[in-house]
Amino acid sequence: MATILEESLSERLAGLTEMFPESVRVAVSEITCKTKSLCKNVYNISRQVVWIGVSSSLILFAPVMFEVERYNVEEMVKQDRNRLVLGPGSAMSGPAGHPGLSR
Repeated sequence: MATILEESLSERLAGLTEMFPESVRVAVSEITCKTKSLCKNVYNISRQVVWIGVSSSLILFAPVMFEVERYNVEEMVKQDRNRLVLGPGSAMSGPAGHPGLSR
């Protein structure tokens, strides 16, 4: 009866590496380290690019959005003032024309 040896995954992988020559193991190790380093660098650069993009867009476009909103509020105040002065139907009717004149 054969006995089953209990071994962990790391022990199994360590045992499998022994079947490859040293040069292959070193090359795979270097490729793995360089890939990990590249991923970290790409992540850090992408974080910086996103930060610069978001902060620049806020600095450039926020004043424009505030001015547009201020303009819209001023227009609503003008419409409300006209509605109070001229009556409730005047804001919807548009420019007043003479009924006897045709265009």
